[in-house]
Amino acid sequence: MSTPRHTAVVGLQWGDEGKGKVVDLLTAKHDVIVRYNGGANAGHTVVIGDEKYALHLLPSGILSGGRTCVIGNGVVVDPEKLLQEIEGIRERGIAITPDNLLISDRAHVVMPYHKEHDAALERVLSSAAEGGPGLSIGTTKRGIGPTYADKIHRSLAIRMGELRDEDHLLERLKVICAIRSRELTALGVDAPPLDPHELAGRFAAYGQQLREHITDTVYALHDLRNEGRSLLFEGANACLLDIDHGTFPYVTSSNCSTLGIPAGTGLSAPCADDVVGIMKAYTTRVGAGPFPTEDNGADGERIRERGNEYGTTTGRPRRCGWLDLVAVRYSAMICGATSIACMLLDVLSGFDELKICSSYRLPDGSITDRFIPDARRLLDAEPIWETLPGWADEIDAIEDRADLPPEAIRYLDRIEEILGIPIHLVSVGPERTQTLEGTRC
Repeated sequence: MSTPRHTAVVGLQWGDEGKGKVVDLLTAKHDVIVRYNGGANAGHTVVIGDEKYALHLLPSGILSGGRTCVIGNGVVVDPEKLLQEIEGIRERGIAITPDNLLISDRAHVVMPYHKEHDAALERVLSSAAEGGPGLSIGTTKRGIGPTYADKIHRSLAIRMGELRDEDHLLERLKVICAIRSRELTALGVDAPPLDPHELAGRFAAYGQQLREHITDTVYALHDLRNEGRSLLFEGANACLLDIDHGTFPYVTSSNCSTLGIPAGTGLSAPCADDVVGIMKAYTTRVGAGPFPTEDNGADGERIRERGNEYGTTTGRPRRCGWLDLVAVRYSAMICGATSIACMLLDVLSGFDELKICSSYRLPDGSITDRFIPDARRLLDAEPIWETLPGWADEIDAIEDRADLPPEAIRYLDRIEEILGIPIHLVSVGPERTQTLEGTRC
């Protein structure tokens, strides 16, 4: 019997690269699909035929039969949103059972006061610098950051396993609600004090609905791996949003690079034999933060409309611009990418010329090809452009990479040259079938 290969799929930009589609494609080669970080702030879109699925907490592998999907301990879970997502998937004829969905009893719970705190803090920070830009980082207000903060604070955190014991939950919430009510009042939230009895009853009910899925996923994952099952790790968000290695402070609250896999699953490194780095053929970003290659003109707007660049989770229009390979090369290094999936290449059809940034000019006149994961300093980085010819024809019906327009092939070749990593997948449309496999022609 051959040794199974384990794979990680990770975003190399600021998210929204198309990870859900790649995970869906790779699911056929794996037995277990594992989500290891983030929360309902993430949105993965999968298109199968005429059906479009928007997943936020469920691993994308749930759409394929015969797979085990795991929400690991590194994820923060909003039980209400998860149950809504489960019900929506079931209504579309897809079975979700205790055998194909496992939820870590150590995953932390997103509570309503986390969302209130998230939104209130954003309001306060937005107006904190009088006459200035404010200090808001543009969160999705889904309570993700405050939940991770409680995890680090420890005393006030609640984990999924605790939802199975209402009496225990009530005793904890009596203390937590008293503290959180005072904090929310201090942040300007005009609402009645939090009711621990109501929250305990509601979240214990969620716990009962999810009881059969909640388990020790650390042991489960080790058992599955020891049984010879192949694992596919699905990252949420992306490397440039990693709490330690992204453009701090405009980042998310978890390790969403592949470095988050061991901590978020309980599996020792190295966890994956193959790391597929996902990148768009251009660059987008949601929310605040530096974006060296952003285009606020007609080209950026054209990319947004052709790529339907609006958030899966929030509907917010994404900021759009040309491809920043300084950033992608940095993320590929951090994540240990062994291959690249280049997504949404079809969006660039029709442009007379395309731009790629492979280095920055700094304020002192020096040039660097190293990324700057510090928001304040990255603001001063000026992209140095390479210009390549575009192609006129639409490419969404092409089925072989060799049949792409010569200019599109040259664009892909140049990406490979700069990154030093082969492109194994090229997406030319949203559907599963609109994916070209194979290395350089």
